[in-house]
Amino acid sequence: MITPPTLSVSVENPTNITVSGMEKEMVGEFAAKIRSVRPPEPYKGKGIAYEGEIIRRKADRETKVEWQERVVSVERVTKVVKGGKKLSFRAIVVVGDQQGKVGVGVGKASDVSTAVRKAVTDGKKNIISVPLTSSNSIPHKIDGHFGAAKLILRPSAPGCGVIAGGAVRIVLELAGVQNILSKQLGSSSLLNNARATINGLSNLRTFIS
Repeated sequence: MITPPTLSVSVENPTNITVSGMEKEMVGEFAAKIRSVRPPEPYKGKGIAYEGEIIRRKADRETKVEWQERVVSVERVTKVVKGGKKLSFRAIVVVGDQQGKVGVGVGKASDVSTAVRKAVTDGKKNIISVPLTSSNSIPHKIDGHFGAAKLILRPSAPGCGVIAGGAVRIVLELAGVQNILSKQLGSSSLLNNARATINGLSNLRTFIS
């Protein structure tokens, strides 16, 4: 790129280029040519921009949350319809990122793969945020209820691990909880216990001193 004789270009450092001259229009046109060599990239935040220009950065695809999915159960269910019984499958799936976000979803379909896919979509629609302590435990004791299921959750010291079983353990692990004590009371239904865990975790609060 050739610099016009009426303009002066100085490079103060590798990230700062100054264009000066008597005619503002020519200065602006030449600065626009320099900027067009490598325009700002919203996804990466790189490129040549004017001084004071604000480039809104967009979330890169690589920075998206990586959800983990675990199937709790797949059960065969029947529905009595006119002319006989209709067979279908019900899938219960837990979705989480192991960093404080988790959700439980349920899906029904005539085949297992479609039921699981529907359950994953439903779980992502019902994501909750779970406050975690520095020891990857919950900040205080809490009880969870759903239907006839009741769950007791208590924080524990580092190294204790996840003392839970069944659907409760899957929900806690995908939420990122690594040290906790729990006890299931009442119903033994996998879905009710999973949703009771979600109920308890959603009622957790953090305390700022």
